[in-house]
Amino acid sequence: MRQLLLDLLPETPPSRDNFVPGANGETLVALSTWLTDDDTRRTSGFLLWGDAGSGKSHLLKASALPYCDARLNPSLADCNEEATPLAVDHVEALNADGQIALFNAFNRIQAKKGRLLCAAADAPAHLNLREDLRTRLGYGLIYRLLPLSDAEKSAALAEQAQKRAMRFPREARDYLLAHASRDMRTLSALVAALDRYSLEQKRPITLPLLREVLADATLECEY
Repeated sequence: MRQLLLDLLPETPPSRDNFVPGANGETLVALSTWLTDDDTRRTSGFLLWGDAGSGKSHLLKASALPYCDARLNPSLADCNEEATPLAVDHVEALNADGQIALFNAFNRIQAKKGRLLCAAADAPAHLNLREDLRTRLGYGLIYRLLPLSDAEKSAALAEQAQKRAMRFPREARDYLLAHASRDMRTLSALVAALDRYSLEQKRPITLPLLREVLADATLECEY
């Protein structure tokens, strides 16, 4: 079962269309406008901040900009130094070299009227970064992403199940939210796994079947 779930996770690449906005509709519209605005007078920087699981990484990967994850590459050593559109995730994880690299990237991108999309755990003023970089990050558009409520997640899962012509009772959704990883990407993969497993076993989705799926589904992934 674990391999089934792992195979399902990349089934749907992150996009703005499959992002569940919840209370973040205004932020999603602002980001989409910024990504498509050809006016050179627009701001070059856009920063998303919020709790883990709120969707920051999803939106950065959905932006189609060259993507760097400072949590995996704190010095940004493997990033394209000449890229004028750039997306940098988890900027709070940058080391000293990475902070210098991002500062230089911001200046270069601003001079060329490019785009720099960043994501962080907190607003720029509260990040433990060098002052000149915090100032640069504060120049652009700044939006906080709010995590989905349980009611919003349950509604999104019900909608996904409906699109699959899959009966997913409320008690099963409640159990899934209480016992599975709470990021929407994993929850969506579990819905797909439940659908496939239910069809293979020729059994309806009940709590016993859901427990079977979850029994060996210890997954760690970022939404």
